[in-house]
Amino acid sequence: MNYESITTQSHLIEFCEKISSESVIGFDTEFVSEDCYRPELCLVQVAAGDHLAIIDPYPIGDTQAFWDLLVTPGRKVIAHAAREEIRFAYRYTGKPIAGLFDTQLSAGFVGIEYPASLGTLVQRLVGTTLPKGETRTNWRHRPLTKDQLTYALHDVTNLKEMFDKLLVDINELDRLEWVEEETMRLQNKVIEAEEAENWHRVSGSSGLKPRQLEIVRQIWLWREEIARSKDRLPRRVMRDDLIVELAKRGSSDPKKIRSIRGLERRNFQDQYDAIAAAIETALNTPDEDLPRRTRGRSRTASPMLSQFLSTSIACISRQHKLSPAIVGNSDDVKDLLAYELTPRRGSPTPALLQGWRGEIVGKNFRKILAGKLAIRVADVTEDQPLEFFDCETSL
Repeated sequence: MNYESITTQSHLIEFCEKISSESVIGFDTEFVSEDCYRPELCLVQVAAGDHLAIIDPYPIGDTQAFWDLLVTPGRKVIAHAAREEIRFAYRYTGKPIAGLFDTQLSAGFVGIEYPASLGTLVQRLVGTTLPKGETRTNWRHRPLTKDQLTYALHDVTNLKEMFDKLLVDINELDRLEWVEEETMRLQNKVIEAEEAENWHRVSGSSGLKPRQLEIVRQIWLWREEIARSKDRLPRRVMRDDLIVELAKRGSSDPKKIRSIRGLERRNFQDQYDAIAAAIETALNTPDEDLPRRTRGRSRTASPMLSQFLSTSIACISRQHKLSPAIVGNSDDVKDLLAYELTPRRGSPTPALLQGWRGEIVGKNFRKILAGKLAIRVADVTEDQPLEFFDCETSL
């Protein structure tokens, strides 16, 4: 397999200039995430026209030129399951990838299972089998072997053909706008997660009082800063259960902090004052600025109705050649029921009533709730034997 090995800044800039005129660029990344604050970029593989390359960020140092190219409009950028690739692009540029086409995401719009692995899609769309020998590679290690680099390159060599075939099916179903809408939604979710304070995801904090939640928030902010500065996973700086226990105790006294089992360990000895300061900040926060618990969903909806509508997503999806997993889940159904059955002023519109989901699912769900749409067994021999039909036109 012939490819360019890019290991210098000047070579990277030259390569980016060469492929900038290509209408389609396929790329993938290899990274390590299990022991660092943010995933560490280890390798970038690129396929654009006749150009095939491996970009090694370690000797290059700064791969900004490549990410600048990807966020500049004027081409299609193909990737598979691109969540981490979106994050890398945003961290380098502060922008989403322009013209992104995620093969995993797009496959769900033509009835292929979602989320499908790259190997599954390559086998289905291209008819070849990807090698599996290097799935446990340590991508930080240098030098990488020829087998490792060949394995990495296989992740991009089929992207253009997959894109072409998926695009034909998407256009036949007239769903390109849906795919573009969902791709932008994915990028926005990834970017929002990068920017948001995710303290509310601390395990065990959901039942705490507002003042205790503020303590969780302040300790979370302290933990994030320590994790960032030391490039460690936040939960290895302090476990969630210790944050919740500190919030419940509600004391900024370093001696009382030290007395909590688990906080007497050596790695906390030089942090007691900083933890105490975080708690003190929370204790001094005015009542009106304290976080509030999210109002729960309505409990008036019948569990049977929720289960029925969740099952209905699969039925409606199959009828429209959509992967059910890309349409919605049981939480989305509960949000819709709460919105429809017990409306509250200012409540956000549920996902199942927005955009293409509203056209496919939302309208049908509203008909079901109004008794205007029914379900029946269409063909017992099919994997998806059920179908919906309009009661009024069937009379």
